Amino acid sequence: MKQYIVIGLGNFGTSVALTLNKNGYNVLAIDKDNEKVHTIAGNVTQAIEADATDQMALQTLGVGNFDIAVVSIGDNTHANALTTVILKELGVPYVIVKAQDSLHGHLLIKLGADKIVYPERDMGVKIAHNLISQNILDFLELSPDYGIIELPVPDRMIGKNLRELEIRSKYNVNVIAVKRGEDIKISMLTELSIESGDIIVVFGSNNDLRKLEML
Repeated sequence: MKQYIVIGLGNFGTSVALTLNKNGYNVLAIDKDNEKVHTIAGNVTQAIEADATDQMALQTLGVGNFDIAVVSIGDNTHANALTTVILKELGVPYVIVKAQDSLHGHLLIKLGADKIVYPERDMGVKIAHNLISQNILDFLELSPDYGIIELPVPDRMIGKNLRELEIRSKYNVNVIAVKRGEDIKISMLTELSIESGDIIVVFGSNNDLRKLEML
C-alpha cells in the first residue's frame, strides 16, 4: 500500500490528508503550525510539527521511504519551491505541488515537481461550468482543451441504449461510465439500457462538452 506525505495543512492539504486516511492509506501530515498539527493528529497515521524547508528535519522523518508527497504550503512560494527540491533530493519518487498560477507551476516543474495542481483555478472553472449549464452535476478539467462532465440523463434517453442514442457520432464525445445509484457501470456500455436517475460520465473536448451541456 502506498504511503503519503502531506505538507501544509491549510484547507486543501487537510482535505487531501483526511481523504487519503479515510480511504485506508498511511498518511504523514506535516506543518510548522502546532495548532493545525494538533487538530488533525487523531485523523491521520501521524502528524508532525516541523519546518518542511529544513532538510535535516525531513530526512529525520524518513520522507524518502514514502511513495508520494503532496506539498500544499499556502502563500509562501519560496517555502513551496524549497520543499519541492528537498523532497526530490531525499528520494521521494512522486511529488505533487499546489501552485498559485501557471508561472509558479512552470517554476515548480523545473525544480522537479512531478505534478502541479491549481485548486483555486480548478474550483473556479467548475463553478463557472455549473453556472453556465443547469444540467451539469460535476466538471473535471483534464487540460485546457479536454475535460470530463457528469450529466443526468434527459427523459428522451430513458429506455434506450448508448448505441441507439449515438452520442459519440452526434456530439464527438465518449461516454466512459454510467452512474446508477451507488454502482458505476463501465463495461458493455453500448448495450446498457438507460434508466431514470442515471448519470452519464462523458469525456471530450471542452468545446464539444459545452454543446452536450445544453441538452
